[in-house]
Amino acid sequence: MKALIETDRLWLREITLDDKAEMFRLHSNADVQEYTGEPLVESMEEMEQAIQTRVFDYEKYGYGRWATFLKNGNQFIGWAGLAYLPEFDEIDLGYRFLPKFWEMGFATEASHAILKYGFEKLELERIIAIAMKDNKASIRVMEKVGMEFEKFAPYEPGGEDVVWYCSDKKIRTENIRP
Repeated sequence: MKALIETDRLWLREITLDDKAEMFRLHSNADVQEYTGEPLVESMEEMEQAIQTRVFDYEKYGYGRWATFLKNGNQFIGWAGLAYLPEFDEIDLGYRFLPKFWEMGFATEASHAILKYGFEKLELERIIAIAMKDNKASIRVMEKVGMEFEKFAPYEPGGEDVVWYCSDKKIRTENIRP
């Protein structure tokens, strides 16, 4: 399958059922899921359903979370991409990588490219990113890609406050390096 987005070190493409074993490895990892607010995926069937949801997102919205690979060696490292959050009528930038690929700048590199793709190719007006307050690494990525702090607010009614960042075309032109 052809890459939708390429960076110096990465390429991103739509997630397919062929990725279910790698996606399961990612989503069943307690370290990966610690700051997501989501439970561990416990079965291949559950992973298949999640992938089908992503395929539906590609068809409905024209974007989604994308499988992310190292260009050198074509190795799966996780996913990064956009997701429409109907409960907020917002488009969310997110990423999730296997722990052995943390602290290597991949989330920042992918996020820069995704923001560019979202604003320039998809012509989106606004993109948000949400993280738990304790997820310092993700918050730092949001800041490094030029997103601005917007608010502390719960993701789910009655839940704990999480950190919300945002970027729009104006913020992008002022704050994000090319």
